[in-house]
Amino acid sequence: MSNPPVIAAVDGSDHSLRALEWARTAALCRGTGLLVAHVLPDVSQLYAGRRSSLRDPNQPERFADPVGDYVRGVLEAAPELPREVRYEALEGSVPEALRVIAAEAAPTMLVMGSRGRGGFATLLLGSNSRAVATTATCPVVVVPHADRDAPPAGAGASAGRVVLGLHAAETPEDVLHFAFAEAAARGTTVQVVSAYAVPPGPNLVIDSPFQVIPPEALADDGDAVPAEREMLRSQTQRLAPLRDRYPDVPVEQAAVPGDAAGRLVEASRTAALVVVGRHHPRRRSLLMGSVAHAVLHHAHGPVAVVPALHPDESV
Repeated sequence: MSNPPVIAAVDGSDHSLRALEWARTAALCRGTGLLVAHVLPDVSQLYAGRRSSLRDPNQPERFADPVGDYVRGVLEAAPELPREVRYEALEGSVPEALRVIAAEAAPTMLVMGSRGRGGFATLLLGSNSRAVATTATCPVVVVPHADRDAPPAGAGASAGRVVLGLHAAETPEDVLHFAFAEAAARGTTVQVVSAYAVPPGPNLVIDSPFQVIPPEALADDGDAVPAEREMLRSQTQRLAPLRDRYPDVPVEQAAVPGDAAGRLVEASRTAALVVVGRHHPRRRSLLMGSVAHAVLHHAHGPVAVVPALHPDESV
């Protein structure tokens, strides 16, 4: 594939077919190819082994992948396909095999379901999707299973938007660029959500979802608390280069008190995608950040976890 593809990880389950459909649409929006990957179920393999194309007529029978044949049939029934579709059978553990193919293909994103075929019904997030989102070298979009769908909490003008969770001082530029590029491809709005700390008090009640402030109103926003005004100004400063690069993408700014993860989960009810950074670029820990972890577990829609692709760049 000449341009970076969208990778869809499938195992034949309903969860992965939801992810496949999301990946198909994303590839069409981005005008790129689609690479469909399935890890062959060989538990004796502990590493990512040789990969084989399902379209190769000379492929030995021992590498046959009936899931791939099934998924190909599902795609062929779709109303429209990306300009190029490729199928790959992988060997090894699921997280490692997907990590390897993502490193080799350098995709726009890797899309997978929140649970695989073998997951317990009560799991909010499967171990494979968590491991891939934590270690992949590309953005990973996790599409939740149908049980986590929720009735929209009000379909306003920005329904279907891309929601970006932003820590103005820490979120890497790669996360911002991914969110804006996805909004541009979809022809939709970016809503930028940042949280600020509120000192605890006996009369503190937080019951409104968001206060969305247009940038031109910041100077005259006398009703906002000082922490909110400062947060919105920090947002505006970080977003200025993105506004210049994507002038046709509408931007909404929201500063919310308290729990960033909870507000992002609420926003996921009407969002096309919620975008979060994996962790701080200067924190070398392999653990996922607490906000990304919580949103992945509880969001009602797709979540993109974006690593710092250029960790040596300052934010």
